[in-house]
Amino acid sequence: MALTALEIYKHLPKTNCRECGFPTCLAFAMQLAAKRASLDQCPHVSEEARAALEGASAPPMRLVTIGAGEKKKLEIGNETVLFRHEEKFYHPVGIAVEIRDELSDDEVEERTEYINNLRFERVGTEIEVDLVAVRNSSGDPGRFREVVERVDKISRFPLILISDDPHALHGAAEVAKDGRPLLYAANGGNWEQVGATAKEFGCPLAVYGESLEELAELTGKLTSMGVEELVLDPGTRHPREALERLTLMRRLALKKNFRPLGYPTIAFTSDGDPYQEAAEASLYIAKYAGILVLRNAQTWQVLPLLTERYNIYTDPQKPIQVEPGVYEIGEVTEASPVLVTTNFSLTYYTVAGDVEASRVPSYIIVVDTEGTSVLTAWAADKFTPEKVAEMLNKKTNIKDKVKHRKVVIPGLVAVMTAKLKEESGWEVLVGPRESSGIPKFLKAWTV
Repeated sequence: MALTALEIYKHLPKTNCRECGFPTCLAFAMQLAAKRASLDQCPHVSEEARAALEGASAPPMRLVTIGAGEKKKLEIGNETVLFRHEEKFYHPVGIAVEIRDELSDDEVEERTEYINNLRFERVGTEIEVDLVAVRNSSGDPGRFREVVERVDKISRFPLILISDDPHALHGAAEVAKDGRPLLYAANGGNWEQVGATAKEFGCPLAVYGESLEELAELTGKLTSMGVEELVLDPGTRHPREALERLTLMRRLALKKNFRPLGYPTIAFTSDGDPYQEAAEASLYIAKYAGILVLRNAQTWQVLPLLTERYNIYTDPQKPIQVEPGVYEIGEVTEASPVLVTTNFSLTYYTVAGDVEASRVPSYIIVVDTEGTSVLTAWAADKFTPEKVAEMLNKKTNIKDKVKHRKVVIPGLVAVMTAKLKEESGWEVLVGPRESSGIPKFLKAWTV
């Protein structure tokens, strides 16, 4: 049974030293009770208190790390809430792309390089896939080991090794162990052999169960033999059933503190139709896969999935922002237009895209509005004539970059024209109300 904050507080040193990152021991106890802090953060806790609080301080969902060395590491799990509005999600879904060992060597290398290059830029942030899943579709342990070794040398990402044969899994894990791959999967028939392989090479292990009861039983057996980092497969490839089980597992772990299911999860797309596969994948990203394995990975499938993940795993209480300052679009000159906007990322990149589309090299002055859009910032007194004037005359060197003194403001805040001219000394031009009107507006620009 979970302890209350006061019960936890009784075991703490009560020094209020703040070395844990919280102002008081009581505040730390409250975070421990909410599963938002770890007992390891307290440097003065006694061994007796550690023993008493070990269960209470453990997160409801274990953190699992895949990858090591030069491979990009992926952390999954350790989530504390069911819904994003309660608190942000911390560890984004790891997206994996599958390679089958029945492919020729050239096809394997080509596929691996293709996965390496599945990266895109969205609102100034690079987004990409995270894992390569190598499947033993040939049924040949030797071929599986050979393909895993080849992929491991080429891939930038950690691997998932997928085989029903414990012997094949052991051989593949042996050649890829330095990259700390995820082994898939232990089940009711092979858990001892596969668990021993995971323990031998220090790899995280996926667990497959036909039911949640079987999963809970298997996690107990594996942890008792010393395999701690587990990833759970809900045991169905039907989207509706998978959604039900993934949701139930998350609820049991977070709301009931049910330790046998307190691990991140893995989901596989199963539909051969690429459009249906994309729809199925989007479901698992939303609820509640820790890892998603795609059979196909066409760019038109991957980009919206990465975008969905990016949107879900941002802090809903903290807008995505760009740094305030001066941005140059194109080969600017001293006669180039100067536009002003806010530092909300979506606003800035929309404006920047339309400026670029105009083919008129321009400067964009980005004002710090705490990540809010133009009208929102204006209504909240965060996009004011005084702040814009300060950016034009004091906080940037735009006066040294252009010989004119003309600034273009968004049409939605035309009301600030007179005040901004008075505050800044610049001539104020009112731009279009919508960003889409910028190309036409700039083509008529004259100094």
